[in-house]
Amino acid sequence: MKALVFERKELRYAAATIGSRVSPGIGSQVGPLRLKDIDPPEIAGEGWVRVFPLLSGICGSDLATVDGKSSRYFEPLVSFPFVPGHEVVGELEDGTRVALEPVLGPESRGEGPAFDGASPGDGDDYGYLLSGPVGDGIQIGYCAGTGGGWSTELIAHKSQIHEVPEDISDEGAVILEPAAGGVHTALKAQIQSGDVVAVQGSGTMGLCSIAAIRKFTDAGTVIAAAKYPLQRSLAEEFGADIVVEPSELKRAVRQITGCRMIGNSLSGGSNVTIDAVGSASSIETSLEITRPRGRLVMLGMPGVTKVDLTPLWHREIEMVGSYTYGTETLPDGTVTNSYALAFELVREMRLDQLVTDLYPLDRYKQAIRHAAEAGSLGAIKVAFDLRGEKR
Repeated sequence: MKALVFERKELRYAAATIGSRVSPGIGSQVGPLRLKDIDPPEIAGEGWVRVFPLLSGICGSDLATVDGKSSRYFEPLVSFPFVPGHEVVGELEDGTRVALEPVLGPESRGEGPAFDGASPGDGDDYGYLLSGPVGDGIQIGYCAGTGGGWSTELIAHKSQIHEVPEDISDEGAVILEPAAGGVHTALKAQIQSGDVVAVQGSGTMGLCSIAAIRKFTDAGTVIAAAKYPLQRSLAEEFGADIVVEPSELKRAVRQITGCRMIGNSLSGGSNVTIDAVGSASSIETSLEITRPRGRLVMLGMPGVTKVDLTPLWHREIEMVGSYTYGTETLPDGTVTNSYALAFELVREMRLDQLVTDLYPLDRYKQAIRHAAEAGSLGAIKVAFDLRGEKR
């Protein structure tokens, strides 16, 4: 089968790390990612099925890996060589169209779920990630034994499969994974009625979070920071009340909350801040604009950063991470899961429009360069289109 394969080649990885500092996406050319013909992954046992990708997205964590920027924290949680790609809509062998919930949960490893009805991402012990019938791996797209979406074939456990109804397009289905992440973030933020919520970053994840905040919470004013015209337009469409340039976010929060300045920080600030960027500067800004005893949700993958955490301590800000998706409790007490809510969100907010550009697999270098500079090029989600590839 045809696949983009990421191998453990330290010199190429180092070249990608250095080159990406001046040219985002250059890792697709100088790094350890190559288009190859390889054998399909073997079925790992009972409950595993073959999936033939139709569309597969390129996300921020993929770009960080290709460009040599991902944290070494993940090294014990992946196995090489792996095929990237975890935002996937595909077909089963019988033609059923499905979306992947890529997290490799306990059931995929031959263990029981965290609790009855648990999602793959639930639970409080990640030891199962290093056991079971497939190699080490945090999720499909980082596991040698499963394959990934940047290929014509992969395997997935039945616990990871969601059938896609006819009223959702392929473009909408490939957005289900980031949409589920946006839902999880919006609900993990514990937004109260009337809260002022600031969202840093209006790429795919930031926009999905804005849509989920408006759909599933009773937030008051939502302030979004967006760099580019399409991002600003979609942030408004999805429910942001105020959309500003990133450099104006602090001023906007100050005006809405009526607080003062203390040095570089606001004396008060937003009740909740969603950081969908994850850079040192964005984290610094998030700490400066979140009110004392407010809540900061880290959605953007920060990697290795240097940040002064004194404001976190002094302002007693609650800082939490939002990794994937899982079992959710809505404000009215309804218990459901991120993917069930993501289907609603994709339909009602027309999230399929986030998919702006499609590339065949053999143009992966251009696709990854495009994704790395998506905002400045007027794009949001860049994906591989495998619908014309031979199985």
